Amino acid sequence: MKPLRVAVLGIGWWSDVLADACKRSGQFDIVTCFTRSPDKRAAFAAKYKCAQAESYEAILRDPSIEAIVNTTPNNVHLETTRQAAAAGKHVFLDKPIANTVAEGLEIARVCEKAGVVLALGYQRRRESHFRWIENEIKAGRFGRLVQAEGNISRDRLGKIDLSSWRYQASEMPGGVMLQIGIHYVDVLEMLMGPVKRVSAISNRLVLPGDNPDVANLILEHESGALSNLTASYASASEYYMINIYGKEATAFYDVFGGLRHLKRGDSKPRPVDTESNDAIREELDEFAACVRDGGKPETDGYWAARNLAVIKAGVRSAREGRAIDVADILESGE
Repeated sequence: MKPLRVAVLGIGWWSDVLADACKRSGQFDIVTCFTRSPDKRAAFAAKYKCAQAESYEAILRDPSIEAIVNTTPNNVHLETTRQAAAAGKHVFLDKPIANTVAEGLEIARVCEKAGVVLALGYQRRRESHFRWIENEIKAGRFGRLVQAEGNISRDRLGKIDLSSWRYQASEMPGGVMLQIGIHYVDVLEMLMGPVKRVSAISNRLVLPGDNPDVANLILEHESGALSNLTASYASASEYYMINIYGKEATAFYDVFGGLRHLKRGDSKPRPVDTESNDAIREELDEFAACVRDGGKPETDGYWAARNLAVIKAGVRSAREGRAIDVADILESGE
């Protein structure tokens, strides 16, 4: 397949992560880049041996650029994606899709109307241990799903730049819920089904600034199953875990112990060997394939907007001290 000619928009640490994955893929040709900081632009161009665009508009005018890899702040996702779609450019957009559900749905609509591919960066769901669980669930071997629990934690003490949009309540509403918790909301919805109601509480305990660094969400799925998710930027180290409980089987995953599986009647769980996979490269490979063959990405704009609605229900629940229906968030567009 001919490499997809892309421009990288918005230069920060995550743009380098995606660019590295593009290089590993071999399905991409990073042609140019743009950010408003000349120093960042020059450093990225030197590192990835690409051109520096004079403006985003110059990128959009270039007919040889097929797609945009967009890592700009959440609050400009709509405008930058609207412009890309109008220019016929496909878009790989980092999660979350936007800061409001209304903007997320509009992003999905403008790309659909323009006939361009929109894919959202939710790499966690592609990790091999979650794919194994997903396949077992689809095969019916878990029986009725009844409960799940997850934790996604990182230590950010001393690593916070309060000038960064990523750590400001105005730019990342909900703090740790929106920034990293959304990854495991995505995984839990993939495995357990859509969430219909959220109860949440959050606090700022360790980090400076105005945003929560710990949060707990109780998710009621449409099936009646319940999930409990905690997200933290205030823990002693990175930690990731998800346990899935079914009537016939249970899966236990954590970053240190790997994946274990317990079937009804077993006395103890057995380890499951799953090979480590390059989840970021795989999501980019899927994006390139969808551009070439007209397929639909696994995490498109509509999925991402609904996934965002779960988080925004959690943000409102923590603020108001009551359970919030996801349908209310989708209707209000907040």
